[in-house]
Amino acid sequence: MAIQLGLPAPDFSLPARNGETVALSDFRGKNVVLYFYPKDMTPGCTTEACDFRDHHKSFEDANAVIIGISPDPVERHQKFSEKHGLPFLLLADTDHTAAEAYEVWKLKKNFGKEYMGIERSTFVIDEQGKIAKEWRAVKVKGHVEEALEFLREKNN
Repeated sequence: MAIQLGLPAPDFSLPARNGETVALSDFRGKNVVLYFYPKDMTPGCTTEACDFRDHHKSFEDANAVIIGISPDPVERHQKFSEKHGLPFLLLADTDHTAAEAYEVWKLKKNFGKEYMGIERSTFVIDEQGKIAKEWRAVKVKGHVEEALEFLREKNN
């Protein structure tokens, strides 16, 4: 099923850094800022995670939870979260089923090599579990503020 604005977001259940299994449907009644990122501990992903961390209270004020998803295992998410004091959930999509459901598992090229990986993307899922907004091939600088601004406008 293709991802489309206004349609239900694909549900998933994935292990979280806290050892629990988390489903998207657990957050009905709240906005969910679901962001997919390539890899813990890399410069762009660290900047993005820290930007979400630094704006965490503002997202809470907008009735939103932040969830980060990458193919990294739970143990790596744990280290990443502790190192940077991340106050939100990071989920391990090691078999990239969620990434495929959201159409962010893509053929990438780096230094002449081709490989499959995450295309940095963010989705806002509304209180009813429908996709309200999507950003694909995200550039990190200014992105978190843009997502927050969308939520503030949506809530007004």
